[in-house]
Amino acid sequence: MAAKSKARKTGARAAARAKTAAPRKTAAPKTRAAARPVRKKPETLRLRSAAPGFTVSDIQKSLAWYRDVLGFYPKDRWESDGKLMGVEMAAGAVTFMLGQDDWKKGRGRVKGEGFRIYCTTAQDVDALAARIKARGVVLTQEPRDESWGMRDFALTDPDGYKITIGADLEK
Repeated sequence: MAAKSKARKTGARAAARAKTAAPRKTAAPKTRAAARPVRKKPETLRLRSAAPGFTVSDIQKSLAWYRDVLGFYPKDRWESDGKLMGVEMAAGAVTFMLGQDDWKKGRGRVKGEGFRIYCTTAQDVDALAARIKARGVVLTQEPRDESWGMRDFALTDPDGYKITIGADLEK
C-alpha cells in the first residue's frame, strides 16, 4: 500500500509541475509541401561562382589596369622562369583570371570579340563610373537606368574585353 501512495504523490507532483511549467513548443510536422522541391532528372548544373579567364597581350599592363582603374587586387600569381604568366585578380566575391598570351595563335589575333561580362555591385554606380573616368578611361556607356531594374555603365579593358557594372535600382 505504501508503494501505491508514494506513486500517487509522485504522479501528483509531476502533474502540478506540468501545470505551472511553460508550455513546450513542438515542431510542426513536416509536410510534403514544405519540403524541398523534387529535382527533375537529369539533375541541372548548380554553380556557386565563376572566374572568367582573359588572355591578354601585356600581363603587366592588364594587371595595372584592373588594379588601378577598376580596383581589383592580385590574389595569386603564376610565373615561369621568373616571368609573370598569369594573375588571379579579385574584387569582392568576383575573380578574374588574367593570362599572358603565348602568341601561338598569332600576334594579331583579336581579343574580347563577342564577349561581355556583366558584374553587379551594391556600390554607387555613378561614383564608380566617375572614379574610373578620373583615371583616364573613356566609358563605352555612361551610367543609365535600364528597363530591367538596374543602373549600369560599360567600359572596355586594354585588350577589348567588354565589362558592364551595374546595381539594382532603389525601389
